[in-house]
Amino acid sequence: MTADAAPVAPAVAAPAEPWRPALARFVLLRYDRVRDAELLLMPERAVLLSREGGRILRLCDGRRTLTGIIAELARTYPDAPLDKDVPDFLTRIRTEGWLR
Repeated sequence: MTADAAPVAPAVAAPAEPWRPALARFVLLRYDRVRDAELLLMPERAVLLSREGGRILRLCDGRRTLTGIIAELARTYPDAPLDKDVPDFLTRIRTEGWLR
């Protein structure tokens, strides 16, 4: 580099898009009237969800960010530890491959 050459600015990575959780394409979320519960339906498998789990996954439409989901739930559950519980739950569901 010569003395009069301008220094090259380091490349800056673009910020990652915020996660917008959505059910995997092979997963359906359905309400079962007999059990009065939400079910995740997959080929060869069904998972019975808690009422809260179903409520969270109903908000995972691919449009809302994780922050938006937490904000929506905070309207109904203002005193719940949503900032920890919701990401933990969604991470478990994502690890199973049921959420993208």
